[in-house]
Amino acid sequence: MTLQKTYTATDIQTWLITQVCEQVGIEPDEVDVQESLESYNLDSAQAMAIVSKAEHFLGFQLSPVWLWHYPTIAALSQRLAEEFTLDSADQELAINKTPALDLRTEAVLDSTISPHGAFLDAVDEPESVFLTGGTGFLGAFLIQELLQKTRVDVYCLVRAANTDEGKKRIQQNLARYALWQDNFSDRVIPVLGDLSQPLLGLSPAQFQMLAGKIDAVYHSAALLNYVYPYSALKAANVLGTQEILRLACQFKVKPVHYVSSVAVFESAAYAGKVVKEQDDFEHCEGIYLGYSQTKWVAERLVKIAGDRGLPVTIYRPPLIAGHSKTGFSNVDDFICLMLKGCVQLGSFPDIDYMLDMSPVDYVSQAIVYLSQQKESIGKAFHLQHPQPIHISKFFEWVKSLNHPVQLMPYEQWQADVLNRVCSVDNPLYTLRPFLLEKWSNEQLTIPELYMQPRRPHVSCEDTLAALVDSDITCPSIDSQLLSTYLSHLINSGFLQVA
Repeated sequence: MTLQKTYTATDIQTWLITQVCEQVGIEPDEVDVQESLESYNLDSAQAMAIVSKAEHFLGFQLSPVWLWHYPTIAALSQRLAEEFTLDSADQELAINKTPALDLRTEAVLDSTISPHGAFLDAVDEPESVFLTGGTGFLGAFLIQELLQKTRVDVYCLVRAANTDEGKKRIQQNLARYALWQDNFSDRVIPVLGDLSQPLLGLSPAQFQMLAGKIDAVYHSAALLNYVYPYSALKAANVLGTQEILRLACQFKVKPVHYVSSVAVFESAAYAGKVVKEQDDFEHCEGIYLGYSQTKWVAERLVKIAGDRGLPVTIYRPPLIAGHSKTGFSNVDDFICLMLKGCVQLGSFPDIDYMLDMSPVDYVSQAIVYLSQQKESIGKAFHLQHPQPIHISKFFEWVKSLNHPVQLMPYEQWQADVLNRVCSVDNPLYTLRPFLLEKWSNEQLTIPELYMQPRRPHVSCEDTLAALVDSDITCPSIDSQLLSTYLSHLINSGFLQVA
């Protein structure tokens, strides 16, 4: 873009204060320009709205990750003001330049976190477990599964002003997916805290009391955002995992059941290779998505804790789809946002991609079942769909429903998104950095990095063998399953009938 006008750091700062207030509903006197933007809890849509308006206001391209590379309004204003002193070539270089990140140096577990010295009290049948992510999608189904298949009381980490509000948040989240039952009430205990804070936001005394009460930990919480860089997700996803491991080593040793992701194998080093459950994941070069970077580092911390003697089990799901019977889905996830956005746009990208999503009921049932097997300790499990389908099959199914959509070459589809998706009215707008921005040294977008020739073949052979004595199977991705999802999305009002 051509610069239309020169703005000072003060001009930009004043403008940014107005935008933050507008997005999060606060007054200008409540904004501290030295406070981290993370503290205002901007979501993807709000961040993209500020970015879009800033480009029009300033007259040049603004990378969304700048909102976190320069984490305060004061720092960001100063950095944006500097753009007016650069020529066009320097601007392009500056826009695409991001701070270097060495994930291996990030994967260092606090040396004081060790089970040695803690009381070892192996419990065959836990009475109380601690769960994170209870106000999220998978977490809701894990709570239901634990309450139905075991006798445990579930202590749930939740951000709330008081216990009643915390309990209400958990209950409302389960009710959102038609999971809540009144007889669950006495067995769901809110723990007021914050995953991104030291000691999980608890006082030292509360932390010790919790550590003495619970018999096992299910850590499924993670901050997922398609715009945020590693730095913005580190506190919750990496440091939060470290605090979970600290809790598991306090007072008495407690097994940790950690929900990781197949994203730990996103390095180009695994492209075209078969990765099995017990394979190590040494390679991190070429992981560009901030969320995936945090999952790689967090799982390394869990592995280090395991090497120190803490009993850990790791579960690696892919994209998690809706419930195979009820169709209840996480409408804020990538699958639903892409489906709705592409239907609205009237076009789908023609890419070589295997849809390996696993229904949430399969994932939650498998995790709870495997966590109850002694031989699971020290192992990893891939909850990948054993029979993924090509994205073209999904497109054919959508088209058969009389939606006026067409298949486009990827570059043409990108141009379609760039030119026609200009507001948050289309869910693809919040994904624009993910879909359009060039992230790799090869100048590829994230979807291009995820195309089949660049992906590993994730084996779930050991996982299926471990489930063979259960009645847990992964539903096929067929017209029946897809119709179940579509019916729910339409009935809930998320999708409009063609």
